[in-house]
Amino acid sequence: MKRALPVVALSIAGLIPLWRYAPTSGTTTTTEVAAPASTPSSSSSLSSSSSPSSSASSSASQVVQGSTANTSKGTVQVEVTFEGDKISSVRMLQQPNHPQTTAAVPKLIQETLQAQSADIDAVSGATITSDGYVTSLQAALDAKG
Repeated sequence: MKRALPVVALSIAGLIPLWRYAPTSGTTTTTEVAAPASTPSSSSSLSSSSSPSSSASSSASQVVQGSTANTSKGTVQVEVTFEGDKISSVRMLQQPNHPQTTAAVPKLIQETLQAQSADIDAVSGATITSDGYVTSLQAALDAKG
């Protein structure tokens, strides 16, 4: 009986932080992943494509925003950059500030770049965000035509 009281007290003290935990909501972060460069000098090709003087690469690229998908975890919206008909990069304009989302977004973007479509698998543990991502991505692909 002498041990029961401290064990109960310490168990309750350990559970209090769990009861008080409230995940943040409403804040968004931005994540972008570009397709891997096909040339060995990727740093020079990236810097030249972002400079305003390179009109050849900027005229061939098209940036399309997907629709805003409201999920129970937060708002999801993507922006897709096309080089011709190929998806060259995907950027998250809005995403829930949640640990699973933060971990899942690079995987979703990488799968999109590999599949070159919205036909990708959801990331385990971030199914809701994955569904919102696919919805916004498909809207961007439809807007591109």
